[in-house]
Amino acid sequence: MTNLLLIPLLSYLPADTIANQTHAIDEVVVVSGRTEGRKRSIKGQVASIDEHIGELSHVNLVRRGSYAWEPVVNNMATERVSTTIDGMKIFYACTDKMDPVTSYVESGNLQSISLNSGLSGNPQSTGNIGGSLDLRLRKVGFDADRFSGNASAGYEANGHLQVYGADAAYSSDKFYINGGAFYRHADNYKEGGGREVDFSQFSKVNAFANLGTRLSENNIIEGTFIYDRASDVGYPALNMDVSKAEAFITSLSYKRLFQHPVLNSWETKVYYNHITHIMDDTTRPDVEIHMDMPGKSWTSGLYSLISASKGIHDIQFNYDLYYNRLFADMTMYPGGAAPMYMLTWPDVGTLNTGVALSDALSLPHSQTLKFTAKIAQQWQKLNSEEGYHALRVFFPGMKDSYYQTIGRVAASYQKAINHYTFNIGAGWGSRAPTVTEAYGYYLNNTFDQYDYIGNPRLKNESAIEVNGNIDWHPSTSFTLNLDANAFFFYNYIIGQFENRLSAMTVGAEGVKVYGNIDHATIVNTSLSAQWKVLPWLSWYGKASYAVGRDADKDPLPLISPFAYASSLDFTLWGKLQTRVEVKGNSRQVDYAPKYGETETAAYTIVNLNAQYTLSVRKSSLSLRAGVENLFDHRYSTYSDWCNIPQKGRNVYVNVSVGL
Repeated sequence: MTNLLLIPLLSYLPADTIANQTHAIDEVVVVSGRTEGRKRSIKGQVASIDEHIGELSHVNLVRRGSYAWEPVVNNMATERVSTTIDGMKIFYACTDKMDPVTSYVESGNLQSISLNSGLSGNPQSTGNIGGSLDLRLRKVGFDADRFSGNASAGYEANGHLQVYGADAAYSSDKFYINGGAFYRHADNYKEGGGREVDFSQFSKVNAFANLGTRLSENNIIEGTFIYDRASDVGYPALNMDVSKAEAFITSLSYKRLFQHPVLNSWETKVYYNHITHIMDDTTRPDVEIHMDMPGKSWTSGLYSLISASKGIHDIQFNYDLYYNRLFADMTMYPGGAAPMYMLTWPDVGTLNTGVALSDALSLPHSQTLKFTAKIAQQWQKLNSEEGYHALRVFFPGMKDSYYQTIGRVAASYQKAINHYTFNIGAGWGSRAPTVTEAYGYYLNNTFDQYDYIGNPRLKNESAIEVNGNIDWHPSTSFTLNLDANAFFFYNYIIGQFENRLSAMTVGAEGVKVYGNIDHATIVNTSLSAQWKVLPWLSWYGKASYAVGRDADKDPLPLISPFAYASSLDFTLWGKLQTRVEVKGNSRQVDYAPKYGETETAAYTIVNLNAQYTLSVRKSSLSLRAGVENLFDHRYSTYSDWCNIPQKGRNVYVNVSVGL
C-alpha cells in the first residue's frame, strides 16, 4: 500500500479537536484549494471529475465517449469498487454503466477525492475488493471569510468544450452556506490526424448547496443538495446515446464533538438520492430496430460514525444501512410490427446493513499498525413478477428473494528506519453479485458483442489481498517508491459462453451467462520517483505493470499493459509554473481475446501546460493554458471501449477568479 496521508475529518473544527479527527487514506487528489493533499489537477477546478480522478496512482478510467468515464481501481471496475459521495451510497441507473457515480458531481462542489486501495476501505464502503473512492464535498465551514466567491471559465479547442462556473459562500461562527452552478458543453471532438469522432458531444449542468448551523459549540447540523443533469450525451463506443441523465442527491447530518478523554466525535447522516437515465438511438443513422431504454435508481440510507482515541489507539466504529431499488426496461419498435417490451433490471430491491471497525495503533520506534474489519448482511428481492418469471425460464426453481452475508478484514504494518519506510499488508474480503450479474436480462455488451443474462444462483466472490511498499528518501529532495499488490480471487464472477441460447440483439455474436470460475489472479506493480533537482526544477517519473489471469491461465480483460509517465516542472519568477509531460503505454500483447478484447498499439504523447497566479489582497486570479497531445498522435488506450480513439491535439485555456 502507498504511504498513509492523514487529513482532517472536519477542516473547520477548533484546533484542539482537529488533532484527533483523522482518517487513514492512501492518496488524495485536491480539487479545491482549501485542503492540503498530495496531488492537484493541472487544470484546476475547470478540470472534469474524470481528469481529477485520473491523477490518482492506482486508478485508470474506462472511456466510452468524452463524458462519464468509469473509474477502475487496481485494474478492477465498478463491480469491485465502492464509490461514495461524502459517505453516501449512490448507484448508477444505466445497465451499460454510462453513468458512474462520479458523473453526478462537479469540480466546483468538491474539496477532494480520496482513495483507499484494496480491502482497507473507508467505513462506508462495501464490496470494495479493488478499492474505494470517496468524493468529499466542499463546505466552507464556520469562521471562514464572511463572504467569498469564485468564478471560472474554460475553453478547449478540440471539441469546442466550454466550461463556466460560479459559487459563493457566507460563513459565521454559527452558520455557513455555500452554493453554485457549473455548466459544460462540448461538440464532437477530433482524433489525432483531424477526423471527427461522431456522437462524442455532451451538455451538463450542475447546481449545489451546502449549509450548516452550529446549535452549540459542539453540536452541528449540516445539509447538502445536488442537482445534476446531462443531456444530448453521445457515446461513440456504444450503439445508443443518452437523452437525459438526471440526479437529485440530498443529505442531512448531525455532528457531536466531545471534550472527552476517549470520545472525539459522533456523526450521523441520513440521505436520499434518485437517478433517472434515459438511453435512446433516435439520433443514430440506419437504426434497424429503434429502442428506448430508461433506467431508474432510488437509494435511501444512513450511517453513524463514532471516533475515539485512547493512548496508542485511534478507533472508528461505523454503522450503515441503505435500501436501493434498480429498475430498467427496454421497448423495441420493429418497423411494421407491434412493439416488444422487456425488463432488463426487474425492479430489484437491495437492503444492506453493516458494521465496520478500525483501529490505528501508533507504536514506539516509528511503527504503525492498523486493523480494519466490516461485516454486512444483504437482502435482495425481485419486485417485478414479470421479471421473476422471465428469469425463471432459465433458472427453474429460483426464488424471488435472496439473503447474503459479506465482509472484509485487513491489516497493515508500517515501519520507518533511517531513510526507508516499509509497508506490508494483507486482507480478505467478499462481495455479493451486482444486480446486473444476478438478475440482468439480455443486456448487450458492445465490448465483446454478446448479450448477457444474470445468474441468481451465483456464489459470493471473495479475494485475498497481499500488498507491500518501500519508500526510500535519502534526502528531502529525492524519493523513490516501489509499490505492489496481488489479489487472489475465489468464485470470480465473469460472463461465460452459453451456446444453447440465441442472441436477441441484432448483430450480437451470442449469449453469455454470468458464472463463477474457481479462481483468478490480478497483480499490480509500480515504481515512481520524485527529484527536486533545483529550487525551481522538479522531476517526476513512474512506470507500472499489471497481470490478470483466470482459472485457465488466460488473460483477464481490461488489464493495463506496461505504462509510463515522466514530467518536468519549472517554477519561474515565483508565480509562473510550467510542466512538460510525456506519457504512454507499451503495446498490449497480453490481451484477452477469450473475453472479446483486441490488441492495442503502443503510444507516446507529449503535453505542455503553464499556470500563473496573481494575488491582490484577498482576491486571486489564476490563468492556465496548455496543449495536450502536442504532436496530434492518433491513439487508443487499452481501456478505451472498442478502441475508440482519444482526442488529437487539444489547446486549452481557463481562468479562475477568487474573491
